[in-house]
Amino acid sequence: MPDENTPPLAPSSSGYKPIPSKAATDTSSEGMSASRILFSVRRWWREDVVGTVDQAQVIEKRRAECSLSERYLFMTAMSAGIAVLGLLLSSPAVVIGAMLLSPLMDPIMGLGFALAIGDYDWLKKSARSLAWGTAIAIGLTGALVYLSPIQTITPEIAARTQPNLFDLFVALFSALAGAYAMIRGREGTIVGVAIATALMPPLATVGFGLATWNWTVFSGALLLYVTNLITIALTAWGMARLYGFQTNLSARNTAFQNIAIVTVFVGLAIPLALSLQNIAWQANAQRIVRAEIVEKFDSDSRLNAVEIEFKADPVAIAATVFTPRPNIDAEAEIERALAARLERPVELTLTQYQVPTGASAAEQAQLSQARASEEAAELERAETLATRLALVAGVSEDDVTVDRTRRRATVRAERLDGATLAAYRALEMRIAATEPDWTIELLPPIGELPAEITFGEDGPTPEGAQALAVIEWASKRIDLPIVLIGTPEESTQAAELLARRGVSVTVRNAGGVLRAEWGGS
Repeated sequence: MPDENTPPLAPSSSGYKPIPSKAATDTSSEGMSASRILFSVRRWWREDVVGTVDQAQVIEKRRAECSLSERYLFMTAMSAGIAVLGLLLSSPAVVIGAMLLSPLMDPIMGLGFALAIGDYDWLKKSARSLAWGTAIAIGLTGALVYLSPIQTITPEIAARTQPNLFDLFVALFSALAGAYAMIRGREGTIVGVAIATALMPPLATVGFGLATWNWTVFSGALLLYVTNLITIALTAWGMARLYGFQTNLSARNTAFQNIAIVTVFVGLAIPLALSLQNIAWQANAQRIVRAEIVEKFDSDSRLNAVEIEFKADPVAIAATVFTPRPNIDAEAEIERALAARLERPVELTLTQYQVPTGASAAEQAQLSQARASEEAAELERAETLATRLALVAGVSEDDVTVDRTRRRATVRAERLDGATLAAYRALEMRIAATEPDWTIELLPPIGELPAEITFGEDGPTPEGAQALAVIEWASKRIDLPIVLIGTPEESTQAAELLARRGVSVTVRNAGGVLRAEWGGS
């Protein structure tokens, strides 16, 4: 008797054949449906996506932007100078400005596209431009740091000395967006990519490490730069291949290239993953340290500050506790417990301040300590501000007046060769932008006011408005009146504008372009 699972038989010319089961038919239909879907997706990608890309135009534009031109070298140098100043001043806004100016993205993208199509002349051209740009950036930033009186490792510098796997992913996703924008002709996206990948700040940090002979800063920043560089180039290669850019390589060479690129990615990811693992270990270690210290004291105690130096051997830990009942054995017990849990030798310095009984007393002592720390930080900030103002004014720090109560800093600048009143105003504005809570006043020497104040049909032109702004600033800083010389209509209009801004001004009618002079001493 046939098994109930045996498929029924159907007559045929050669006897009986099994009739396909419903399950087998469904499986076959599903396979055919998946194949049709895959075929449709491939055809859509080939015709509606890849087919709409003008590969010749993209390659021509990318090739032109990889050339070693005067503009490329100049913009690289300017970007490097701005970046290192932003790092030394710890000003994120200035650093972002350097990212936007940097032209290093073009030759790096060129490397990727050249690899994708197998054009080794273009590859060498891009590599040469990148090498020159890198050398100029490191050399210039190193020289500026070497000559600078400020060589402190600021938070902006420290942030670029310990790259990890997350930095690789930032570069990867940013490069995907950048390559897509270049292929599809949406160049505006490159601005965001330049900020995300931040090629110039790591190079400026490399120059800082070189000038100060700091191997940790130098090597960490160099690894971050190489990570961004390689990730962007190889991602551009992958996007170009995905969009069907024609290659001159044979199938064997293409397979070898693919293997080599995967190997580079893996080789780059290993040290970054180890760095990320180390960062995670340090974060966990900080949690363990705080937990072990808190555990040795009662609930009325307060842990005020913990400082850990992981690079020291043994690991150096300094902590402060406010407690109504000091524990003389706590330091040794905590040190032994931390050494066991961290599996590294530990040297703990535990400072205990006895306060009256009660949690409120400990909290009050903690607040007092916090205020003292805040006061010390404010004092250091004021001293740094005085140093910066003295540097731009060409005077000693003793000539800078700093009122920490009113948050006001004033300095009278020396006469600098070639510096106009507009230049002094720009220097003041640059420092004021980094200290929004302070009033900054850079008092310039008496100099020539703008030679002309241009007007249009609707009032001052943009250049004229800028000239009036300089005149207003100079009059208030030097505390002298202004005389406007020009046609009655223009001089009267300009005088009204300045008077509304608190400037003492008189008018002298004459022909020609409106100009300004000092009114007296």
